Amino acid sequence: MKYKSGLSPARYDAPTIIFHCGCTAIIMLQFATANLWGLFRNPLHHQLVVTHLTAGMVLSVLFPARLLWRLGWGRQIRAADRWLDAMLARYVEYSLYGLVLLEILLGYLWRWGNGQAMSFLSIQIMPPFGRFPTSTVGILHWLHQWNGWLIIVLATGHALAACFHYFILRDNVFQRMLLTGNVSDEYGK
Repeated sequence: MKYKSGLSPARYDAPTIIFHCGCTAIIMLQFATANLWGLFRNPLHHQLVVTHLTAGMVLSVLFPARLLWRLGWGRQIRAADRWLDAMLARYVEYSLYGLVLLEILLGYLWRWGNGQAMSFLSIQIMPPFGRFPTSTVGILHWLHQWNGWLIIVLATGHALAACFHYFILRDNVFQRMLLTGNVSDEYGK
């Protein structure tokens, strides 16, 4: 669709876009490091674990800030003009928000529940509570792993939907997350 000159662009604001890209990059880094560290011996194994923990701690600050921005000050744009499209888009969006928050919580509980410190670069943050039973630590590890996979599956579907909008439907849904370019306001409010 061509840009309609009489309408203002339906684009998310710059902080929303930057938060989205930053959180996406960290989540991809988290997934990669978690699935690669078992392939290596120390010192690379250790560095991948510390990278995972450090990025997780950054995400535990960045992601809630992103949600607060999105709910309070970020530009709100309707998901779509069709009811089913809007419901699916919001369902995936809110599911990803909930799953990422759950993943952060599970990561802290698993690490600290195992009696291990969280590592932020070289700073060790000791557990604020005692060790959990081994079976509980095992369940937390399992949940953390599978929740991570669920996040990646949903996020991949989210990215494929954006590509579908861009390449097949040829609408402007994808371009709303870009900082530059022309976008029509057909879905904006």
